[in-house]
Amino acid sequence: MADDTQTPSPEIAYDTFAAVDIRVGTIVEADIFPQARKPAYRLLIDFGETIGLKKSSAQITVHYAPQDLVGRQVMAVVNFPPRQIGPMRSEVLTLGAPDPAGAVVLIAPDHPVPNGARMF
Repeated sequence: MADDTQTPSPEIAYDTFAAVDIRVGTIVEADIFPQARKPAYRLLIDFGETIGLKKSSAQITVHYAPQDLVGRQVMAVVNFPPRQIGPMRSEVLTLGAPDPAGAVVLIAPDHPVPNGARMF
């Protein structure tokens, strides 16, 4: 992995990229996660009938309020192993990119797509 966000990572084979399962989901619940070490929200994301509802911890408190997240579509990696974050088991990695100050901005489709749609 690159040392910073400006340096491109080394080239990889397409099959390596294809192994990462990135899907669209809709946030159905969002609340403050007080047990997280850094400010974060607990998210419940609907990835459609096949994948279902998944939990995620996301450090997105700078740009988003919990009530504004419900109904919003996001992108997430759904095939990483779950991670224990405090008392919560985070099942997916919600994707974002840093703004100039380093705060996370969510990655999302700019038009509605079906929950569970795979990124390619």
